[in-house]
Amino acid sequence: MATVRPLPPGPREARAHFRAGGVAPTSGWAPGHMQANLIAVPADWAGDMEQFCRRNPQACPVLDVTAPGSWRTPLAPGADLRTDLPRYRVWEDGELRGEPAEVTGHWRDDLVTFLIGCSFTFETALADAGVPLRHTEQGRNVPMYRTNRSCRPGGRLSGPLVVSMRPIPAHLVTRARTVSASMPSMHGGPVHTGNPAGLGIRDLARPDFGEAVALRPGDIPVFWACGVTPQAALMSARIPFAITHAPGYMFITDARDKEYRVA
Repeated sequence: MATVRPLPPGPREARAHFRAGGVAPTSGWAPGHMQANLIAVPADWAGDMEQFCRRNPQACPVLDVTAPGSWRTPLAPGADLRTDLPRYRVWEDGELRGEPAEVTGHWRDDLVTFLIGCSFTFETALADAGVPLRHTEQGRNVPMYRTNRSCRPGGRLSGPLVVSMRPIPAHLVTRARTVSASMPSMHGGPVHTGNPAGLGIRDLARPDFGEAVALRPGDIPVFWACGVTPQAALMSARIPFAITHAPGYMFITDARDKEYRVA
C-alpha cells in the first residue's frame, strides 16, 4: 500500500522546518521548486572541484558557487546554507565524521560552497506526466549506487560515477527519458536503462546511499547521474575537510523548476 504523506510546504516553510530540527529526505517537498546538492570545500580545493564539475557536467551541473566563507546564495535569499538542510555530512581526511542537522559549529571562513543540480527537481515534472515515483509511494529515500564508470579527473579529485535509480513502468520509460532530458541542469536524461550489471551494480537491494526500493511487475530500473558523485571523489582524494549534504537530504531553493527546463 502506498504511503500517504502530508502535502509538502513551500521552500521557505521547508527550510524553516529543517532549521528548527525537522529531518526528512526532501523528495516530494516544495513541488515545482529546484533542489540542490551542497558541497563545501576549503578554498585551496575549490579549483579542483570546479575542474571536476566542469569535466563531469551531467553528474555535477553547477548552479551557484559562493565566495569563501559565505553561507548565502541568490537561489534562496535569506536562507542559511549552514542550517537550512535537513541533514549534513562532515568529512575529515576523506572519512565521514558525522551527520549533523546543522553545521554552524563546523563552518570555516575559507569554505567555498558549490550548489549542484538535483534529480529531485524533475520529479514534479515526472509526476505531472503520469510517471509514478516508487520511492515516494513507498516512503523511502531514493536509492543511489556507485558504478563501474569512472569520472574524468579534475585536479586532485577523481572517482566513480554515482547514479540514482527509479523503477519506471516499461511503457513510460521513453516519457521519463524525455521529461528528464528537458532539464540538463538537473542531470538530464538517464545514463542507463535496464540491467544494473551494465553499471557494475550487483544487487539493487543493497544501495550505497539511500534506501532500497521495490520494483513492481513491469517496472524497469532507470538510472540517472547523481550529485553524490562529488562526495565519492572527496572520499577518494581524502580531502582534509569538507561539508556536504547527506544523500537525499537536499537544499530546497526558491527557484522554480520551470526556469531550468529547455525545449
